[in-house]
Amino acid sequence: MEKLLVVGFVVAGIILGTQANEYLDFNVTEIDRIEELEFGFSKYSSNLNPLMVGLTLIRGADSGAVCLDGTLPGYHLHRGHGSGANSWLIQLEGGGWCNNIRTCVYRKTTRRGSSNYMEKQLQFTGILSDKAQENPDFFNWNRVKLRYCDGASFSGDGQNQAAQLQFRGERIWRAAIDDLKANGMRYANQALLSGCSAGGLAAILRCDEFRNLFPGSTKVKCLSDAGLFLDTADVSGGRTIRNLYNGVVKLQSVKNNLPRICTNHLDPTSCFFPQNLISQMKTPLFIVNAAYDTWQIQSSIAPTSADPSGFWHDCRLNHGKCTPAQLRFLQGFRDQMLRVVRGFSMSRQNGLFINSCFAHCQTERQDTWFADDSPVIRKKAVAIAVGDWYFDRAEVKLVDCPYPCDKSCHNLVFR
Repeated sequence: MEKLLVVGFVVAGIILGTQANEYLDFNVTEIDRIEELEFGFSKYSSNLNPLMVGLTLIRGADSGAVCLDGTLPGYHLHRGHGSGANSWLIQLEGGGWCNNIRTCVYRKTTRRGSSNYMEKQLQFTGILSDKAQENPDFFNWNRVKLRYCDGASFSGDGQNQAAQLQFRGERIWRAAIDDLKANGMRYANQALLSGCSAGGLAAILRCDEFRNLFPGSTKVKCLSDAGLFLDTADVSGGRTIRNLYNGVVKLQSVKNNLPRICTNHLDPTSCFFPQNLISQMKTPLFIVNAAYDTWQIQSSIAPTSADPSGFWHDCRLNHGKCTPAQLRFLQGFRDQMLRVVRGFSMSRQNGLFINSCFAHCQTERQDTWFADDSPVIRKKAVAIAVGDWYFDRAEVKLVDCPYPCDKSCHNLVFR
């Protein structure tokens, strides 16, 4: 029987303006709730004794590596031990994007644009857990969560002096890597770069670069969770997400930090979409994605800006209220996702876990990563699938049957 997680807020258009002149006036409490959807339901964790890990500011970031408001970036590090003492997992935090001056200025008043608002301690759950029964393959690794405060998936490098905005995501990435190498990562014999949502996109964008940080003898792979944002039309026939990405790429001077294997033949905005990158990457990549990604349904496929009549309102919040025609539309989205990964999945080195759930980000949430009732495909949970792939125990290409066949889903329903 499918598990429903009821979330008491609407996510359509979250943290970003989907039109060039749109300003979304969210308060910090609403953004807190949105982040709990995407990044682990931290305040609602069922773990009675969660691991809390302190924030480290990157004080050596004198190369202009700063958040949107000019404050220092940071990360949370929990040291590995035993067989994992020289293994490193870097988790890139997500949290949407800002595509115009007003939305970026607003982010400066949140943890997504300033370390002044970041939690001093974060729960480490799911893939970041230190307990073998919760995270069987990576529990004793050095596990890092790199905080996200630039609004362009760690890829911008520019500024807007008039608005006092620093677009320094790429410098944050480099400063963090340098700091972690100085703290022992340079001795890694195994490494995994992962991320969720906007961080999942960043893991794809930075994957081959991450591989090149280490000698050839180091085992290096990448994992993208809910980062497969599709260049797709919305319900009105418009291009909501392409317009958003175009704004991000231009505003934050992302062009020069995108993979050359893409920009040598496509425009920069196209190269911000994973579908134009994943089949050309040299480093092994594992993609975890819900076939009916709730963020993409609410903010890309059927945002309020593309649905002025409200026809999609109920379906957007609760898949159980979708009409047969709406479900057919969403099945078309799943079909597009499967077409996008077809070539990628033909490479033996890559891995795939596409489950037919209404979800977003499944690796940092304990209930969806590894628990007694976790979502499974062919009896394999996400944690086991990723571990089997990383350690070459099995080739993992898991694609679910279409909705509503999977009863193991932890589907999200919004009020």
